[in-house]
This record gives sequence, C-alpha cells and structure tokens, in this order.
Amino acid sequence: MIYILEDDAAILKLVEYTLSSNGYSVKAFDRPSLFFESFYNEKPELVLLDIMLPEMSGLDVLKKIRSRRECDDVIVIMLTAKSSEYDKVLGLDLGSDDYISKPFGMMELLARVKANLRRASKGKEEASDKLSYGPITIDGKAHTVLVDGKEVQMTLKEYSLLKLLMENEGICLSRDSILNSVWGYAFDGENRTVDVHVRRIREKLGSSGSMIQTVAGVGYRFKNNN
Repeated sequence: MIYILEDDAAILKLVEYTLSSNGYSVKAFDRPSLFFESFYNEKPELVLLDIMLPEMSGLDVLKKIRSRRECDDVIVIMLTAKSSEYDKVLGLDLGSDDYISKPFGMMELLARVKANLRRASKGKEEASDKLSYGPITIDGKAHTVLVDGKEVQMTLKEYSLLKLLMENEGICLSRDSILNSVWGYAFDGENRTVDVHVRRIREKLGSSGSMIQTVAGVGYRFKNNN
C-alpha cells in the first residue's frame, strides 16, 4: 500500500493515477488529518509526502511517523521544491528515506518508488543471523541494531546502510555503489541522501560512530577499531 499526501489536486490525481495504473494499491490524501486517520488503521509500505501542506507541514507529519517505533520500516519519500536544499536536508535529518524534487516526471517518480520498494523487499529477504564488530551488533532476524547491548532505533534505510558497510568491513564504498545497493538507483552528483544518512547513523551510534570513516572524494568505509 502506498499513501500520497499532497494538497495540489492536479499532482495528487496524476500521481495516484500513475501508481494505480502500474498495479500499486494507493490511497491519496490532501490533508494530514485524513492521512493519519487512515495511517493508524492501515500502515502503508511507502509514503509520498509533500512538504507544503495545510494543517501542518510535511516535516511535522514526518516527525509523527518517525516517533512511532513500529513505523521504522515505512519508506518515506519527500516531495520537495527543486531549489530548496534546506528542506531536502532537513527532511533527511528527520528520517525521510529519500526525496524527489518538483517538478518531476511520472516515469522518474515511478522508477524511484519501484527502486525503494524493491530494495526494501530484498533487504528483508536477505535477513541473516548476527553481524558484530566491537560494540555494534546487527541482528538480522530481529532487524535491530545494538550498541553495547542496547537497542538503537533506526529507519529501514539507516539499518540497510549500516549493514552494507559492516558487511564490507575495511572496504571503501563509493557513494554511487551505496546508493545503488541501498536505494536501487544511480548517484546523480547532487544527491545528499547518502551523506545525511551516514551522519544520522553516526549520531545514533554515539562514540561508536567513529567506526564509519569518510574517505575523502570517494565515499565511506566501516573499520573495526579493535
């Protein structure tokens, strides 16, 4: 199930039609109150979320979604103004998984939705037992991250990115390869998604976040400090 929250009637109708005609179950909303009325009864797999909304901003909607532990696996793609770098980064900081800049083509939107859903599905299928380095442990079956035995709450994309880095311990992964592996599409040279997600993961890992090293001009590497 995909939810769309967008107050522009023309965009809402077009996005709903595009997704529905490609086989997706879709619910469309033009107000946050209607969105949450349905959200709490039926959790979607993915949300397309506009930033400029009546009643409350899309960023506040995102905060409410991410405040619920059971919604960590809901993919949230923000619909942002092309010129608003601040909104893009802030949305990623608050827990969105991705963003698409307006104006966007329906084929671009469809490709991005497919890529995010496909990678999320594959990630769940590839759940393994446990992966540990130093104080950090990933429990694949429980889909949790532990630091010094305490669970750290992470979104689906944060979990998948950390898992990818740990599985390739000591290997430098480019932003391009990370974006392809975790999000399922190519790096466009302007996308801040990887960098902001890495920063969020480091913050959540606390002092253990230093195990994720930046390789200048290339990407990131997970290095066991022990």
